This record gives sequence, structure tokens and C-alpha cells, in this order.
Amino acid sequence: MAVTRVERRIERRRFALGMHATNLVLTIVINALLLVGVVLTAAPYVYMIASTFKPNSEIWSWPLTFYPKTLKDPNLYPGKVTMVLGFIPLYLENYRYLFQELPFWRWMFNSFFMAITRSLLSIFLSSLAGFAFAKYDFKLKKAGFLFVLLSIMLPFQVLLVPLFIEMAKLKWLNTYWAIIVPFAASPFFIFLMRQYMLSVPDELLDAGRIDGCTEFGLFWRIVMPIQKPAFGILGILAFNGAWNDYLWPLIVLQDKLLYTVNLGVAVLYGPYLTPFGTILAGSFLNTLPVVFVFLLMQRYFVAGLTAGALKGV
Repeated sequence: MAVTRVERRIERRRFALGMHATNLVLTIVINALLLVGVVLTAAPYVYMIASTFKPNSEIWSWPLTFYPKTLKDPNLYPGKVTMVLGFIPLYLENYRYLFQELPFWRWMFNSFFMAITRSLLSIFLSSLAGFAFAKYDFKLKKAGFLFVLLSIMLPFQVLLVPLFIEMAKLKWLNTYWAIIVPFAASPFFIFLMRQYMLSVPDELLDAGRIDGCTEFGLFWRIVMPIQKPAFGILGILAFNGAWNDYLWPLIVLQDKLLYTVNLGVAVLYGPYLTPFGTILAGSFLNTLPVVFVFLLMQRYFVAGLTAGALKGV
């Protein structure tokens, strides 16, 4: 009997060691695959940054290099060599052309102004609409919410022509209004915020009413503080969508000084000679605000996704 117990104990220990070894190998394989995925994902971005410091002729050269072989580009910028700190050679002609020969700072201002304005309007109006659909009873509430859901299913390309005609009749073409006003409230954002607002306890709102709080005060003083993760994820989605918008500004904007960075960089493509280094430099700078906003709101983004995973329709 004693021998049997020892044998069982040895067998359990061998089984535990085997499972531990299997889990260890599985963990190593999964981490290795994830690492490969990270490298494959980050490599184009890193090469884009490295290519902003290379002459045009070296960007498409093979084998790929992350550092320029020469500091001159006789075809695009003849005789131009830039130095930094006097002893570290860097090819900065792409950035010089971007900042000095093009209205890049104006394009940046346009992108910031349109993205921030659109985001703030969309966050404010969509969250108010979501709050109303979640916490108030009114006529045609179900029909209105059904209309919101149907609007989500419509592809934006279907709305291009009627929206363009509407902007033309309002004489808003080639203005900031045409970029900002049509996107001041998004059906998807209304639906998203309505789902988050359902989790706000009615008793909390009733307590606010008893204390004399107005209906807008309930939204401003009670709902907004306890739904920060929802506003965080909404802010990231709204800013990212507005900043990366390309099709609609391409249609309604004709003045180059009103271009966003996306449009300004795109028009640099030419039929004969294209400054790919300058385009990559502009594209790299164009990604920085999105990365900054995501890092700033990352905590609320993760909390919002986690909270949203526990909610039903």
C-alpha cells in the first residue's frame, strides 16, 4: 500500500512536470509568434521614418538600408547637403522642402482645427442623443432609434452626391463648414453612447432631480463623471476618424491652403518626379497627433472596451 502511494506521488509529479514543460514550450511559441507579428507590423513604420532621412533615389534601392549611403540627391535637390550638430550627417532636405517650400504648417492647422472641432461636436451631440435614447421616454423613440441603426448600415459613398448638392446649395463648398457640420453627430456614436448610458442607474438620476438638478445638469454633473471611459473611447474614435478623413475633403475642398495634411501630402504625387522622401516625412508627422491622442486616452480606451464587453443591447 505504501509503495502504491509513493508510485502515485511520483506519477503525479511526473505529470505536473510534463504539464509545466508543455505550458512553458507553448508560452515560448506564442510569445515568439507575437514577437514576429509585432516586428512585421512595426517594420513598415520604422522604415518609413528611416526613409525620411534618405535621398529620393535610395528609398526604392535594394537591398533596403536604414541609413543613407549619400547625403546628396542630384535629381531632386541638387547640391543640397544638411548637417546637424556639425558632426552628425543627416539628410534633412525632405523636411526642409516640407516646411519651407510647402504650406505644411497651414495644412497641420487645418487638420487640427477640423479634427478637434468635429470631435468635440460629435462627442457632445452624440452623447446627448445617446443619453436621451437610454433614459427618456418620448414619442417616436423606437422609430428614431431604428432610424439611427439604419443610418449606420448606409455606406458613406451612397450619401456623397446628395451631401455634395446640399453643401453647394448652402454655398459651403471650399469652406471649413463643409468638413465639420455634416459630421457633427454620428449614428454609430449615438448607438455606442446609448449602450453605455443604459448602465447609469435611474435611482442616481432621481436623486439628482430631488436635489434640484436640471436635466442637463444630470448629464453634465452625474453622467459625464461616471462615464469617463465611454467618453474616452468616443474621443479616440472621433478624433481618429476626423483626422484620417480623406475622401470628403478631397471632394469639397479646392483651395490648397484649406487642405488637410492628408490632402496636401497626396497632391505631391506627380507624373514625372515624385518627392517620395518628402511624402514620407509628411506622412510620418501626420501620424504623431493620432499616436499622442491614443497614448493620452489609452487608460479610458481600455476601461471603455472592458466595460463595453459586459453590456448587452
